[in-house]
Amino acid sequence: MFRHFGLNEFRFRIKNPLFKGGGRIFGPTPRDYSQKVNKKVKRLARKSVLSIKAKQKSIIILEDFKMDKPQTKDYIKILDALGVSDKKSLLVLGELNKNVYLSSRNLKNSKVVINSELNTYGISNANNLIISEGAITELESLLNR
Repeated sequence: MFRHFGLNEFRFRIKNPLFKGGGRIFGPTPRDYSQKVNKKVKRLARKSVLSIKAKQKSIIILEDFKMDKPQTKDYIKILDALGVSDKKSLLVLGELNKNVYLSSRNLKNSKVVINSELNTYGISNANNLIISEGAITELESLLNR
């Protein structure tokens, strides 16, 4: 294609941006857009979102329950009984219950978390917040810090 001697060889490489099919000048570089948020600010945001949900009366407190086997039908019946099956809901459990989690995993508008996984976005994104009795004591200790 080109003479090898007497020319600047680097000018005629395939990745040279001056030629067709060549590289891109100042192409995209991966960046990290994450920002650090202080623990106290995160805690305050969680408290404020919970108070907003309480004012909207969208918090439901539920007795602790266990499922014998993972059945989505049974979980839907529970949501229907609470009247929240057609809205986004977030169920907060005190400890991990694998059958409840597996039952809700197939539903688009439902999410199950334990206390340690509860975050501000999850609370604000859900229309209804369902909290089990076992989770209330741990949630109070998290908020009173």
